[in-house]
Amino acid sequence: MPAIPLQTASGGDVVPSFEPQGLPTRVGIGLKPEHFRDIVSSWPDVGFFEIHAENYLVEGGPFHHYLGRIRERYALSVHGVALSIGGEEGPLDRAHLDALKVLLVRYQPQSFSEHLAWSSHGGHFLNDLLPIPYTAQTLRRVCAHIDQVQEHLGHRMLLENPATYIEFAASTYGEPEFITEVIRRTGCGLLLDVNNVFVSCTNHGRDPYAYLAALPLDAVGEIHLAGHAREQDAAGDPLLIDSHDREIAEAVWALYAHVLTLTGPKPTLIERDGNLPPLPELLREAQRAEAHLQAAAGRVRREEMLA
Repeated sequence: MPAIPLQTASGGDVVPSFEPQGLPTRVGIGLKPEHFRDIVSSWPDVGFFEIHAENYLVEGGPFHHYLGRIRERYALSVHGVALSIGGEEGPLDRAHLDALKVLLVRYQPQSFSEHLAWSSHGGHFLNDLLPIPYTAQTLRRVCAHIDQVQEHLGHRMLLENPATYIEFAASTYGEPEFITEVIRRTGCGLLLDVNNVFVSCTNHGRDPYAYLAALPLDAVGEIHLAGHAREQDAAGDPLLIDSHDREIAEAVWALYAHVLTLTGPKPTLIERDGNLPPLPELLREAQRAEAHLQAAAGRVRREEMLA
């Protein structure tokens, strides 16, 4: 199959250095070293695994040993956490992009994604994904950064909607409108994190269902599900934290079921980064999501038969 050019916001073409085929329409889980041995001894029935790219930007070691074995049997999604797509500085770190490209060429993942956030400034790196103001200036900068990523990697990326705890008074776009315009200008896809939608909308007093309706859901290439912590702010109002350290909340499951009525079945990841349970417990959550996917696929088939 010939390479399909991607178009950048500046009008140039990007020829992929390899051709991602897209993740299978199934449920995957995050690949954690605590589960390496259990995975290669049992080869669980999951659709794919996802890694955090920055854990694999070295040539060798046990992480690559296990990832190589697992990649032989499973589809792979690579999720970046440190490009600082929303950062104020000029071009992104070339050395970091070079290392990412080596990783992607080595493992030929079906998906690569990053966050709509910033995490570095002036040579300082922060262990957090921080929010940005939604302005015309920020829009141009984010689009330029995504163009740089897609041109350098030769790979269409997915952009993840953020979980936020504050908003900027200077913003002139709503978040769904901002994301829509980024996708329109760059041709990138959307990684729809349903937990982030619920967390942000709860924190800012918005309707998550209305938020979803305003997103370009036809651009969704992957969905994330995760758990969150519930706290209170100084005024006593609920404050949700995107903690990834517990089971998925029932309200997020309900929102996920609704999303699938709008998008149809999509590759879905169960994220768990802290308080890791045994692998079988994580697989039970994956099976619950798989049931949602199968129900969505059944609805699509019935609609096609009636059309």
